[in-house]
Amino acid sequence: MPSSIHFSLALVRPPTPSVVDGLRADDGPDPDFAAFVDEHVGYRRALEAAGVRVEEMAPLDTFPDAVFVEDAALCLGSHAIVLRPGAPSRFGEAEAITADLEARFATVARVDDGFVDGGDILVTDREVLVGLSARTNAPGAEALAAAVAPTGRKVRVVTTPPGVLHFKTDCAVIGADVIFSTARLAASDCFDGYDVLACPSGEEAAANMIRVNDHVLMRTGFPKTEALLRDSGYDVITVRADEAARIDGGLSCMSLRCDP
Repeated sequence: MPSSIHFSLALVRPPTPSVVDGLRADDGPDPDFAAFVDEHVGYRRALEAAGVRVEEMAPLDTFPDAVFVEDAALCLGSHAIVLRPGAPSRFGEAEAITADLEARFATVARVDDGFVDGGDILVTDREVLVGLSARTNAPGAEALAAAVAPTGRKVRVVTTPPGVLHFKTDCAVIGADVIFSTARLAASDCFDGYDVLACPSGEEAAANMIRVNDHVLMRTGFPKTEALLRDSGYDVITVRADEAARIDGGLSCMSLRCDP
């Protein structure tokens, strides 16, 4: 079964000027486009430093949030799944990414019922966790389970705590059986049977990190979290992602990490 932390390829989509109109749960300043581009370049370099080949898909200025490619698809080994993002303004992203997936994966399935965002899907070595949220509903989770079935992985549905936009806003896989999680998410007992590394209080925004091969990529600006990871034996690469955060984006959603 494919690993949840080892990858050979990362698919990304560059931000376009429309990214300043991206979705956000709370009012706040728009991202600065030039700064977003610079941060995205740094993100790509960090992925390459972690040992993956980065391939760029075509920009999609029609869709402001298209830089967040993980919300539109799920990749499990040679099997890819086109998802159904829960925000109406993002429906077209799934159609746009289909050709990119068909060119790279042996099989491509689709979620045709309900809604499911990639930001609500956490893949571990033993299962696929799907968090119900404002962007992912029960019919979407059920349809995802059917699409995942050919890979032999089981899907387990959990509930994202109130006030958390996406399940992976508050957690990340950082080892084969290790989850980094905020206290509010870990308190839901959704990670029973896993080793949980608790996010330091006050740095919950750091929880959306990614393990890529032998490295953990995390946002800059969270010294307690960085120290905790390093003291726990992880090789950390820090990445600036302040502009993405202005429109509720993080490190996991800006790439599709895979091993097709």
